[in-house]
Amino acid sequence: MHPNLSFDQAPPFSVPLRFFLLAPWFGVAAGILFALEGSDALVSRWTNAALTLTHLLTAGFMLQAMAGALFQFIPVATGANVWRPGLVASVAQPLLVAGLVLLCAGFIRHDSALFRIAVPLLVTGGGVLAAAWLLALWQTPGKGATLTALRFAVLGLVVTIGVGAALADGLARDLILPYATLTDIHMTWGLGAWALLLLAGASFYVVPMFQLTPPYPLWLTRLFAPAVLAVTLLGSLRVTLDQKPAMEFTQMLPGALLLLLAGLYAVTTLNLQSRRRRRVSDVTLQLFRYSMGAILSVVAVGGLALLPIDGSQLRLAPLFGVLVLAGVFVSAINGMLYKIVPFIIWLHLQRYGASLAQVKLVPNMGVMIPSGAMLGQARMHMSAVVLLVLAVWFPALSFVAGMVFAASCAWLGWNLIGAVRRYAGFRRRILAASLQIT
Repeated sequence: MHPNLSFDQAPPFSVPLRFFLLAPWFGVAAGILFALEGSDALVSRWTNAALTLTHLLTAGFMLQAMAGALFQFIPVATGANVWRPGLVASVAQPLLVAGLVLLCAGFIRHDSALFRIAVPLLVTGGGVLAAAWLLALWQTPGKGATLTALRFAVLGLVVTIGVGAALADGLARDLILPYATLTDIHMTWGLGAWALLLLAGASFYVVPMFQLTPPYPLWLTRLFAPAVLAVTLLGSLRVTLDQKPAMEFTQMLPGALLLLLAGLYAVTTLNLQSRRRRRVSDVTLQLFRYSMGAILSVVAVGGLALLPIDGSQLRLAPLFGVLVLAGVFVSAINGMLYKIVPFIIWLHLQRYGASLAQVKLVPNMGVMIPSGAMLGQARMHMSAVVLLVLAVWFPALSFVAGMVFAASCAWLGWNLIGAVRRYAGFRRRILAASLQIT
């Protein structure tokens, strides 16, 4: 284990778990919607189906899983104390879920009244989380690249929520806004400064710890977060630039730099994984490698989009979306959950058993989720991503691709539920053994 981890400050068991258990079911909803409306979703990113799918994965699957990870990761990895994590989670999660459901219903029905209700719910829920995390991250005396990455990532979440709220409010009031430009900013901050930074910041810790690799190069861990934030800010400034042909290079530069940074992170991670001390592979490693490969595919697609070619013929925009959301982030989160959830269960059983002098009854992490169930689900997920990519060019595959993706997310959710059931069973055994002794 990492020598700087502070397990004594881990939050109550129920705090991260409630987010982890809910996340996969947003993926199920996205898969079913893609199966029913995939052809429409792939026509343009502005269709109701495309907007709904995007938010089910980003504000649903990704945000729920990332929130649970942060509640666990902030105190354990940085030593920072999140104020009243149980209360914060109990307030924020229902607001986020209700707001997302109403937002998606607003997209599907194109109902401005639903947007007016959804915006304050999402802003309040996201604001409560961000405020609690930022307060903890800025008050801690700790230092390090992971702490910097987490701070910048949560700031990225704040900007993402703010711009998204402005867009939804504009739709609700039928305001005249530069929707395309604001959407690009919303997407860049959400996928770059928030999601990519959080993924990388967590990787700096968990990849060497769980996958037994050498540490990330010091220069990369120190420069990555500031560079991503700077490039994202530079990209946002293009709103103030005159949209003339002479400015095309300036417009493309931030996107190219962000792709370059993402590719550098992916190549470094794959290189470290190839040098891991233990050669035996596991599901988390496979899914993480799959995610890094998807990042390199995104870099290639993004590079093509920056060239003076007709991207609509190659369907680069929907391909980019499928690769980023399902290929990169759902894959990485899926793999992380298979390490984080068993680890949290083991940690709490260890504490519980120690307090009752029954540590010998605490199982190892490997029995929390059967390896066959994890491997089968991971293969189904990877197959789903391939089918989703093929559906970009062959829309007739949309139904099959969407249902396979939904099934893989449901399988993930069932595996996590099974882990919690095993936790409850081991906890009962520990308690029963303690009562027999007394």
